[in-house]
Amino acid sequence: MEHQSTALEALGIAVAARVPVLLWGAPGTGKTSVIRALADAAGWPCETVIASIREPSDFAGLPIVADGSRVDFAPPRWAVRLAEAGHGVAFFDEVSTAPPAVQAALLRVVLERTVGDLELPEHVAVVAAANPPEQAADGWELTPPLANRFCHLDWPVDARTIAAGFAGGWPDPTPPDLNPGWERRIPVARSWIAGFLTVRGPLALDVPDNAAAAGRAWPSPRSWDMTARLLAAAGKASELARSLLVRGCVGAGPGVELLTWLAEADLPDPEVALAHPEGFILPERGDRAYAALSAVAAAVATDPTPDRWARGWRVFGRATAAAPDVAATAARTLARCRPAGAPVPDEVKAFAPLLRDAGLLT
Repeated sequence: MEHQSTALEALGIAVAARVPVLLWGAPGTGKTSVIRALADAAGWPCETVIASIREPSDFAGLPIVADGSRVDFAPPRWAVRLAEAGHGVAFFDEVSTAPPAVQAALLRVVLERTVGDLELPEHVAVVAAANPPEQAADGWELTPPLANRFCHLDWPVDARTIAAGFAGGWPDPTPPDLNPGWERRIPVARSWIAGFLTVRGPLALDVPDNAAAAGRAWPSPRSWDMTARLLAAAGKASELARSLLVRGCVGAGPGVELLTWLAEADLPDPEVALAHPEGFILPERGDRAYAALSAVAAAVATDPTPDRWARGWRVFGRATAAAPDVAATAARTLARCRPAGAPVPDEVKAFAPLLRDAGLLT
């Protein structure tokens, strides 16, 4: 039960954070049921679309001639219903049995939530389910562009889980309770990832050579950005669910490397640093120092009041003596978010030539 409950926890966080998520599992293991149950528990309408029996026009829109002078792409009814509801789950089932032409039509739907000429509301989550190609009816590997748009989660099933469900009933999923204002932590999580990629540059983009691996999770700027969003949303999550989400976006190897780096880096909380700039201690290693300072700048950028902007520069002023090059690189982000009319603190003088060259200081 523990492994399946953790996968369900990760699934709920991805849905709540509106990161497209793909649930992989053998046929007949309850993937479709649990996704529908999660939507019901959250009070969201769920539109189920069987990808394997659909045509590309069911996702790209049906071209129709309007007014004799233009061509519109009419959306299908399932998309119209979600748009009218204003929220919900667009659930694409049997994705691994969809031919490449249908997968191509799904690209814009998954990434932009746009169906034909209809843009789905922000609060519509995209969820998919698939069987491994070797277990699917006429299965296809996912194309790399489509695979890279999802967070991939495996749906584990064991004898104890099945026995408990038959004996006592299947538990109802509970929608996750995300921290209020969690989206303000996204820029901070991006800063952490930026620090990690300064030492693991090859992982910024690493497309697998074989089709099977390219049809699952692998690192790209897009999937790293999804990782940042999920790290920000998973503030209350268990450590294992957090690991599943990270590995589900960028793959097992890169995901474990990032989580290990974060654990060893022991980065300071940027809000604590802003509250007490005089107590800020810059990490010694360059990659960790860059991540820590970038996180402070990103935290200021999410709420750029004059006081927070000044406190941010006090943090950077303390860092200048220890790592002037690192501080100068991260200072550009802080300079860009200057509040209107905010006075320039004395700490900016150390970065003045660099900021003037970048057009951020007159």
